[in-house]
Formats: sequence, C-alpha cells, structure tokens
Amino acid sequence: MQWKHKGWKGRWLWVMLAVALCPVLIAQKIGDPYKILGIHRKASLPEIRKAYKQLAKEWHPDKNENPNAESRFVEIKQAYELLSDTERRQAYDLYGITNEDEHLYKQRHDYSQYARFSNDPFEEFFGTHFRTQDQDITLFHKLSVTARHFENNIMEKSIHTPAIVLFYTDWCFECVRSAAAWRRLVAALQPLGVTMATVHAAHEAALARRVGVHTVPCLTLVLDKHVYIYKEGLTSLPKILEFVRWKFPYKLVRSINNDNVESFVSDFEDNKVKALIFEDRQTIRLRYLITAFHYRDRVAFGFVDMTARDAQNVTSRYKVQRQMDTMVLLKEDSEEPAATVSTTEIPTQTLHQLIEANQMLTLPRLSSQSVLEAVCPVEWRAPRRRLCCVLVARAAPPPGAAARALRRLARAAPDRLHYAYVYAHAQPAFVQALANGSGSDISEMEHRIVVIWRREATRVQYEWLNETWPTCGRAHCDQPGDLLRYQQQLNETKLALDRLLRRLLKTSEVMAYETYVQELVDESVRGPVWAALGRAAEWAERALAALRTQHALSALSAASVLATVALVLAAGYLMAYLIRVEEESVQRQKEERKKQNGSAKKNNNEPQSELRLHELRAEKYNGLVRLLKPGCRTIVLLVDMQSRVQLLSKFHKIVWPYRKNKTLVFAYLVVERNVGWFQRVLQLSLGGGELRVNARNAVGTVLALNPHRKYFCIYHAKHPECAKPHKRMSRMTRSLGGAGADPEAGAFIGFHTDPDSSSGDDAPDPPVLLQENLLDGLENWLDRLFEGSTHRYYINYWPDMTTK
Repeated sequence: MQWKHKGWKGRWLWVMLAVALCPVLIAQKIGDPYKILGIHRKASLPEIRKAYKQLAKEWHPDKNENPNAESRFVEIKQAYELLSDTERRQAYDLYGITNEDEHLYKQRHDYSQYARFSNDPFEEFFGTHFRTQDQDITLFHKLSVTARHFENNIMEKSIHTPAIVLFYTDWCFECVRSAAAWRRLVAALQPLGVTMATVHAAHEAALARRVGVHTVPCLTLVLDKHVYIYKEGLTSLPKILEFVRWKFPYKLVRSINNDNVESFVSDFEDNKVKALIFEDRQTIRLRYLITAFHYRDRVAFGFVDMTARDAQNVTSRYKVQRQMDTMVLLKEDSEEPAATVSTTEIPTQTLHQLIEANQMLTLPRLSSQSVLEAVCPVEWRAPRRRLCCVLVARAAPPPGAAARALRRLARAAPDRLHYAYVYAHAQPAFVQALANGSGSDISEMEHRIVVIWRREATRVQYEWLNETWPTCGRAHCDQPGDLLRYQQQLNETKLALDRLLRRLLKTSEVMAYETYVQELVDESVRGPVWAALGRAAEWAERALAALRTQHALSALSAASVLATVALVLAAGYLMAYLIRVEEESVQRQKEERKKQNGSAKKNNNEPQSELRLHELRAEKYNGLVRLLKPGCRTIVLLVDMQSRVQLLSKFHKIVWPYRKNKTLVFAYLVVERNVGWFQRVLQLSLGGGELRVNARNAVGTVLALNPHRKYFCIYHAKHPECAKPHKRMSRMTRSLGGAGADPEAGAFIGFHTDPDSSSGDDAPDPPVLLQENLLDGLENWLDRLFEGSTHRYYINYWPDMTTK
C-alpha cells in the first residue's frame, strides 16, 4: 500500500504530524545534564543541588524575561532530576541513557515513602489468630524506605537530625523477636526528634553492603553523614540509648559551674546564642542533647547540674527552681535572658519553637554563608525587598560603644530590615567586591556602613552611608567634652542612616551600586593541622572521661586490646628482622662457598621453586574445588586439545610470579571432556536460565574459583569486563539481562551462541581473535582480581563433574 500525498492536503498532514512528534522527541532526549548544570562529572549531590538552586532562581519564568526562559528552566529541572537519582545517573554515565524506560533498568521495589505494605504478610499467610503484638512486624513495613530515600533524605539531613535505621528481612525470626524492642525504641526516640526508619536488606542489597550490614536485624545510627553499627542485641533499651549518646560530638554541651559561667555567657565571639540547661541530675537528658546537636551551628549549649555545690551561684543568678528543667537563652546582654522556659520535662517541640525564634544574636556577624542567608535572605521583588545594614569592622571584636549603639537600632528595626557586622580581614573577598563595585578604597572602609539588598544568591545591590559610624574608646572619650562630641556625632550619623533607610525601603527607589559576590568563608572551619590536633585531644579527653564513668571497663578493654596489638606487631617485626638477618647470613655463606669452589655449577640438592598445573577432572574435582581450604582459590584455564600446548605454556609464564602463594592452586580444564560442567556453572550464576555454550569459544577462558565463598570470577578476551564490548554484544547483553535478571548476565556473551540473533543484524561481526592473543590481558586481570575489583558471580553449590 502506498500513501500518495502529492496534494496540498497531504503536505499539511505531514507538517501537522511533524509538529505533533516534536515535543515527544524533545521529551525523550535531553542534552548533557552536566553541561546544563555547569558541574563536573564527579560532582557530589550537595554540589548538584547548589547548582540547580542557583540556575532555577536565575531562569525561573517569573523572574527572567528571556523568551527561552521556560524551556531552559524545564531543561535544568530535567537535568537535576536525572543526576539526583543515583541509578539514572549511573545509567547515563555508562550508557548515555537519559530517559527512564522500564526495560533498561533493574526492577526496583516501590515503598511509596512509608507504609509500603497495606497488610501484614504474616496476617495474610497465617491469619490474625497466629499473630501476637510482640511479634508484629507491621511497623517495619510502615517505616521502610528505599536506598534513594536513605541517601537523599536521611543521610543529608543527618547533619542536623540523627536517624536510627534498622535493616531487616521478611522471613527473619530474629527480626520477629526484635519487633517489640523496635516498637519501644521508636516510642522512646521519635518524640525526641530522631528519624526512625527501616530498610529491607533483601530488596536494598547494595545499600546493605555499602553500609556494612552482615546479619539482620542490624541497628545503625546515622549521624553527621556517618553510619555507626550497633553490634549488640535490641533487647536492652538503655544500652542503645547510651550507644546513641556516646556517638554525639564530644563537648557538644559544655558543663557550667560558678567558675566558668561568666566566661561562657559573656563570650559571643563565636557568633552564637548561649543556652543554659538546668537539670536536677548529673547528666543531661538525651532530648536536650539531640536539640543541642540540631542547633549547634547557631546556639552554644551549657549544662548546669543543680545538685552540684559549685553551681549554686549560677542557679540563684538566673532564679531557677529545683526539681524543674529550665532553659535560658542569652544574647549579647547576658544579664537579661532573651527567653526562658521551665517545666518538669521540656517537650522537644517547645525547645524548637523557642530556639527558632531566638537563634540569631541581636547584632550577628556575617561569619558564614548560612548566617548571610538567615540575616539577609534573597528577595528579588522590589515591593518586598529586605535590607541588611552591615557595619564593616577591622577590629575583633568591634568597639563596645559602636556595637551597643547598633544593637539598640537592631532591637527597634522593622521586619524588612536587619543589622549585622562583618570582619574585613575574615571576609576579604566579600568586602573587596563591595569596594570594587562602588570604586572605593578598601583601606578607607573601617566603620563604614553599607545597606545591602540581595536580589539573587550572588548579585547584590547596595549603597554606602556617607558618614563613618563613630566610635568611643578610652582614648577618645576620656574628657567630658570628647564624650559630648561623640554623642552629637552619633546622633547625626543615626539621622543620616535613618534617612537613607527610609529612602531605600521605598519600592520605586533604585540603589546606587550593584556587584556580584562569592560565598562567604566559614570562619568556624579549622585547618587540617588544627583539626587533627583537636581530634587527638578530643580522643584523649574521651579516654580520661571514660575512666571516670561507667565506660571505664570498655576503655580498659580497648586499651588492653591496643596494647596486645602493639605487642604482637612488635614481636612480628622482631621475628621478621631475625629471619631477614638469618637469610642474609645464609646467603653470604653460600656466596663464599661458591667463591671458594671457584665454580658456579648449579647445586642439584637445593630445593627449587616449581609451579604445577593440575588437570581439573572428575578424579581431582573434590581436592581442587570442593574440599579446598577456606581462603584458597583455584585458577583454571580452559583449553582444548588443539590449543593445549600453546596456551598452557603462556599461562604458565603469566602465573609464574604467584608460584610461592600458598593460597593459590593452578589448573586447566579440557573443554571437550567437561564442557557440560562449565555450562552448568554459568547457568547457576544466571539463576538457572537456558544457555548454550560453544566449546570452541570457551577456549582461553580463565576461572578464579573460590569454593568456600561459592563464587567465581571470569576472564576472557571478549568478556565486557576485560575489553570494550562490541555493539552486537551490547545488544545481546541487554536482551539476556532483561526481565529482572542479573544485569551482569551479559558477561557470558562471549560464550553464548544464538543463531537467530545474527539474522537481520546490519552491524558487522566482532573481530576474530587469534589463539596466541587470547591471554594478552590476563596479567592485568589478575592484578584486579587480587585487588578485589573484578565482578563476582555467586552460585548456590558446585555442580558435579561427570567422568567421560
């Protein structure tokens, strides 16, 4: 049938069809996501998110008047969705796949965030009368999360929110026994702000391996992007809570008494609000410790034990009642608390609400990008602009009189205006950008005030106050006349600043200067040397503290273990040194004996290292494979009668350097006699699927068998792991690995013969390998084998080898 479209109707039909197919084609294929987001290929997930947020704000259709802004915004969103998904990103890096077709991906389990199962599988199988409350694992399924949720949410949020994650499986009797303990743990920690989740170890096997889970149930603590495994049972709730407490940063909450309270509440150089927790007990509650970890970047916490004698003055100073938990928040004016709450046990929600409302100082310092985001948020709309009045100070800290005057203005400031100060020496790039944008000299900016409007994350509009903010130190205000002149100058500067702010808060007003700024330097980050010294001092203090607490036994046991290890290492080093000295002495005696004899004849009585190649057949199968000791491996070369001599000689030469390794056994297999055993091994690794093996194509294959662990590694010149696969092999790999099978099933494609796959295939056949080139890449493969970077194919059992 031929479609005639010579008329105008046919041409219009073609045009309409092309227009209709264009969006579909565009949706199926996007550009390079790394170039779209402007990041490198090894960028981490936080870097990807940061690039996406900046580009999304820049190209949002409501903010950008460019006619291509909408399509550009959609492209940025698609690139972010691709790279934020670990599996899609890996598929793009390996194969260039940008869409999410089901047949190109391994089947993933859908948990739908939480409540993955609507009913209990035990209830469906056994009935409700067999299920008891202590063995009800419904809560496991309700809290199940995927590996993507674990990485993108739990791991990322663990910087501020700790998480307890339990790895389990459905038919695990130990998991069933631990259901009641897990329910009590959730009831105890979830109200305190701890994220409670579970992971199905069978469905998320890759995540379980990466975390280091060996058995289920396995309880893990995710804290500050680190995963800690709890190695004891779930029966003891106090032990679990003590394990969680011990993993928090050391001295997260400082112990306060009469001697150090003044230095704690008066030192605001760390740019943090001070919080005092008063309790009638010796150790701080876990709920307050978790809250301190959540707000550690903004608030410095101190703990006061009201039962101690050296803390009575602190208790009476802030008028705290006994038998009542009290939290006092202090800002720059330490004598007047910014907020106070007192009850028998302060709820976590109350703690968060009180700290959220008072987490910034009255006059904060722009000491990091996060502080800048909180004090000077981005607002691109002119009617809702937010101004940030910043004092540029070169001294540390700024003069007290100037800071007090700005603090008074900050307390009476409207919602759209915030006050802050910045150190010019600590943030040179930020101050230099403001100076360059206005053509000012950076050396003349001491005590200058700049009013900033952040329209975008990196673009700011600003204007300088012409008057310099006055200071009144001891050298300037000793005399009454100097103090009067200072007050007069301060009042004039306040009036000028008030006029400037009133003018800039108007919607129609335009600021004088505009510039681009970089991210602020985090002043709290220490250098690598200081960080290492701090960690060493922290561990020393932890050890001393453990000796005075209930961790003394564990600390002593740890010290004894370290001493034992050190003793064993010292003894091993001494033995190795003595053996080396003895060998050198024997070698010198041999050389002297040869010189005395005056001949270099070979001594036939000396033992010579040799390498034996065993033939793997039914009579030696148990000794070479099944009964091999744990930790030993058998390296087997597959040959036929035609290539036996040539391949065995080359194989012997390649493995000769490993002849002294007592854990390696070398053998060869004649494929004409035992091709059925080789085919059965491949089928077991593929899950029992049908597979046809061509004996001739199997020649040159090397199998590294680990009988005890029940897995093997495979080498062949056409193996995708050893060389880049041919296009035809790639298509056959996808067809063999589809329908939920192992994606590594295509690794055996070099031995698979399918007469139908070659018909109708326009691609040329893969190049033919010569017999002498089959083992060219074996040396590199052996290096990767012993490094552990080769893929492992697991089987349930080793098949029998029949006698022929």
